Amino acid sequence: MIGRLNHVAIAVRNLESACAVYRDTLGARLSPAVPQPEHGVTTVFIELPNTKIELLEPLGADSPIARFLERNADGGIHHICYEVDDIIAARDRLVEKGARVLGSGEPKIGAHGKLVLFLHPKDFCGTLVELEQA
Repeated sequence: MIGRLNHVAIAVRNLESACAVYRDTLGARLSPAVPQPEHGVTTVFIELPNTKIELLEPLGADSPIARFLERNADGGIHHICYEVDDIIAARDRLVEKGARVLGSGEPKIGAHGKLVLFLHPKDFCGTLVELEQA
């Protein structure tokens, strides 16, 4: 059901500092920072030959990333994102098998302008999983 790994998301306290590490230390090329108010984050993507790294900075005190950083002061891996061909069919199949979809269960538009939804980490070996329509 799942396709390629789309990205690994890393929560950071300071997006500018994190970008400097990837750009200046690792020589990575970064996208511009884009506020995503509907998700409570500002994102920067690092393009790699085979996938992307998404840096997430909280956008407001109610951001899910702010809550993550309360528990993980140094930041860290927040979620992994897999592509699926049909996000509705994937959701329905996963729910049928007992997986929990976070939020309303309806996909939202994500950072790439495509439909996304998140799956409960307790159902996936302690890892928050994002599905993105391919």
